Amino acid sequence: MFKNRDIVSIRDFSRKEVDHLLKTAQKIEKTPENKLKILSGKIMGTLFFEPSTRTRLSFEVAMKKLGGEVVGFSEPALTSIEKGETLADTVRVVENYVDVIVLRHPLEGSARMAADYASVPIINAGSGAEEHPTQAFLDLYTIFKEKGRIDGLNIGILGDLRYGRTVHSLTYALSLYDDIMLYLISPPQLRMRKEVLETVKEKIRFKETSKIEEVLPELDVLYVTRIQKERFPDPAEYQKVKGAYKITLSTLEKAKKDLILMHPLPRVDEVDPEVDQTNHAIYFKQVRYGVITRMALLALVLGVL
Repeated sequence: MFKNRDIVSIRDFSRKEVDHLLKTAQKIEKTPENKLKILSGKIMGTLFFEPSTRTRLSFEVAMKKLGGEVVGFSEPALTSIEKGETLADTVRVVENYVDVIVLRHPLEGSARMAADYASVPIINAGSGAEEHPTQAFLDLYTIFKEKGRIDGLNIGILGDLRYGRTVHSLTYALSLYDDIMLYLISPPQLRMRKEVLETVKEKIRFKETSKIEEVLPELDVLYVTRIQKERFPDPAEYQKVKGAYKITLSTLEKAKKDLILMHPLPRVDEVDPEVDQTNHAIYFKQVRYGVITRMALLALVLGVL
């Protein structure tokens, strides 16, 4: 189902396959760490052409917890990229050293192109403003662990829905599930991309709005994202929407008591640190779930589970 498979887009997977990954993550979470060294002798290559803290470290920790090794870079300036080497050639070189490649790149379509050239599996760790499929997997696992189900929930996604690759992948992923109502909350300039909505419109109910207060009382899950300054081609446009939303203790007074508040991180000013102490805030637990989910994914892709 996953063995030797490229992980490029969440759209490449069925619900049955995603559920299998989530069940595998559950199995790994329950397994004593001393019995998890199932990737001994395997090597993962991390090619990060963009800054990353959580995703890169999460993959590295996941691989090491499974007994594998990691090589790679997070500063392209120190590699042959600076000499003019193409992404295709970099991938074709690195595949000789490793069993799987985890790639983050600023250009949309980069992961798909790398997969076309590589003979080892490519895992997309973020391709421009396009997709971030492994974030969607860990987001689904977080929702499942915290709410006990994914079907039938009212889920709000707030912030930068135009440039946020995490929310594109999450929207595609949620469209695999039943009876979900999706609230897409953003400034008009940052609404969800039309191609995403066209893809999911027959599969999931959704409503677009710019006002969080209108929909917050209905939500079981609120997924907050930052306004991504680095994705804006025009700095003046960023200034117009900077600080458009801020979740505070006052905001959450109108929320359900069992609302869970998620965030892919990093945050800037869109969630007040005072919220961290509430039962709603699970974004740091989300980080831990990310390691577990990526352990499951690596084990499946490398064919040991």
